[in-house]
Amino acid sequence: MQNMLTLLSNALCRITGRTAAARVTASRSFADFTPQATFDVKKCDLHLLEEGPSVSVELTREQGLQYYRTMQTVRRMELKADQLYKQKIIRGFCHLYDGQEACAVGVEAAINPSDHLITAYRAHAYTYTRGVAVKEILCELTGRRGGVSKGKGGSMHMYAPHFYGGNGIVGAQVPLGAGIALACQYKGNSQLCVTLYGDGAANQGQLFEAFNMAALWKLPCIFICENNQYGMGTSAERASASTDYYKRGDYIPGIRVDGMDVLCVREAVKFAADLCRAGKGPIVMELQTYRYHGHSMSDPGVSYRSREEIQEVRSKNDPIALLKEQMLSNNMASAEELKEMDVAIRKEVEEAAQFATADPEPPLDDMCNHIFKNDPPLEVRGTSPWSKLKSVS
Repeated sequence: MQNMLTLLSNALCRITGRTAAARVTASRSFADFTPQATFDVKKCDLHLLEEGPSVSVELTREQGLQYYRTMQTVRRMELKADQLYKQKIIRGFCHLYDGQEACAVGVEAAINPSDHLITAYRAHAYTYTRGVAVKEILCELTGRRGGVSKGKGGSMHMYAPHFYGGNGIVGAQVPLGAGIALACQYKGNSQLCVTLYGDGAANQGQLFEAFNMAALWKLPCIFICENNQYGMGTSAERASASTDYYKRGDYIPGIRVDGMDVLCVREAVKFAADLCRAGKGPIVMELQTYRYHGHSMSDPGVSYRSREEIQEVRSKNDPIALLKEQMLSNNMASAEELKEMDVAIRKEVEEAAQFATADPEPPLDDMCNHIFKNDPPLEVRGTSPWSKLKSVS
């Protein structure tokens, strides 16, 4: 009888093209899974706040699957970028985000698509969470015409609606973010701006100027320091007299958050967003996270920290593994289901990489096009002594 069932099952696989793992998942209905669960997250450290985000967090099955898929896609995309860089298909600057996925996904889960976001040059993940496809990101990294910036921006300069890109000048995006928040306040649209920077930028003078103006005008701005422990090759302890980055706003409220837990990040950013929308902004947040790669692709990342240190974080505090364990232990998903998702993500990223290596580069006469999103009456001068090129959107 068992052999007969096996034969029938295998025949069904050949007809439908589905694998045995897919059969196992399909055999379980949605009713078999826990639709919602409550988790306890690490309590946040507070500055100038009487109460902070809740330590009890609710997660639905749909949310968990979405967060898992997004974090895993970012991880695979960055690993593919690493491979393409080592093959010399991606050239120039390239700063990878693997290890920090819970920050980007948690932030995006807590704000609205109409809210604004600006970050530094480690920007691939936020480009993806803001709605840009993997194919467009990899095309931009390889300098191809199908890139989100038409192949002319590269790793540091990708943009999307309400996303003002990665910025190459250390800390320069922070006053820009304050300006975006001022525009939100001026328009009275209940929107806010999430302004991100790293621990390496936290000692820049322009941050404190932006903090001062934001506090004076009570701007709806969430200043977020993604503290991945190292500014280039220098540890935070060696670079900063005070590593309490969430207190750096001094007169501005602050929160320090476990940046390796997507649920903790989500709840903290929700809390901060509510304050800003209530006219009680700005607020400074510190997300304690960790990058697996070096500062950039030119940095092996092991001359100032040990391989054992990196491996310990990977094995004990990986953001994707943490969410996976939470979902499996609470019957919110099956191992087979998540494995199928992993396979599909690998396929998506691989197909995007193949497209990105085959797509043509932008033509030379396209050099002065796409400078503006709209179509302003502007001439770009000085590109050659005998010609004037008009900008085209």
